[in-house]
Amino acid sequence: MKTDNLMADHAAAATGKPHETEELTRIGEMAKLFGVTLRTLRFYEDKGLINPQRDGSTRLYTHRDKARLKLILLGRKVGFSLRDVKQMMDLYDPSGSNARQLKVALEKSEKQMARLQKQRALLDEAIADLSLSMDEARRMLAGNTAQQSAA
Repeated sequence: MKTDNLMADHAAAATGKPHETEELTRIGEMAKLFGVTLRTLRFYEDKGLINPQRDGSTRLYTHRDKARLKLILLGRKVGFSLRDVKQMMDLYDPSGSNARQLKVALEKSEKQMARLQKQRALLDEAIADLSLSMDEARRMLAGNTAQQSAA
């Protein structure tokens, strides 16, 4: 179930240090895995959204970083700002009920849902208007073609 996966990802995103046996992922692999640029990963790191380990100048990403990146990308996909995504992730408490985090996430999600539904209505209206214009243009072209054939 998608919700279960998100909750598991969120739990992984909030946990601390990796286990010694945890597989680390280099920045290039991470970018390829998630379909983002290296610049995007560095940007998210600069904003404090992910925190890869360092081995010299090499960035090494843990399961926690992967889970956080997955949540970041989901948040961006549905239209949340990075500030909102960070706020929701930072509210996670692995030892608590997370009622505050869930309440904030729900409030933000309800507001975003309303914005998306309004955008959908505007898009549906624009599509209908454009469709009518295209139909009219086709009728006019068909009339012009018929007049040219008759002449």
